[in-house]
Amino acid sequence: MQTPMTAAGAAKLEVELKQLRSIERPRIIKAIAEARDLGDLKENAEYHAAREEQGFVEGRIKEIEAKLSHANIIDISRMPPGEKVIFGATVQVLDADSDEEITYKIVGDDEADIKSNMISVHSPIARALIGKTIGDEVAVATPGGKRTFEIMHVDYIA
Repeated sequence: MQTPMTAAGAAKLEVELKQLRSIERPRIIKAIAEARDLGDLKENAEYHAAREEQGFVEGRIKEIEAKLSHANIIDISRMPPGEKVIFGATVQVLDADSDEEITYKIVGDDEADIKSNMISVHSPIARALIGKTIGDEVAVATPGGKRTFEIMHVDYIA
């Protein structure tokens, strides 16, 4: 099953994968070898700690590889300019209740970070915004209650 991911999100995962494979994995292998040289493995805390860390790193490598293999990478910067909200778009909305302007970027699940106003494509707000155009008002049922937004501006920037 393909999952949407922005080009920036895929690049970030690629950097992490390279770091894990080329730096972390060799460092842990070296630590395990050094711990083995210390003797009795049953009571060797360094050995057990290195093996545990190795398990975490190998698990993360497999997780990233799986995410990238199932990713449908969408480069929003290649889209022609438009007014329609789509995956990867940066959307400026006006909260009708508070008169506050908020900017959201609609991204894949793994890229979502509400502190940076990067919302998952599967979030209630993103689902309500996608397909709408500048000037449209959307009502969103959020965990905090119903909110109404007016779409002010849409950008297709990476």
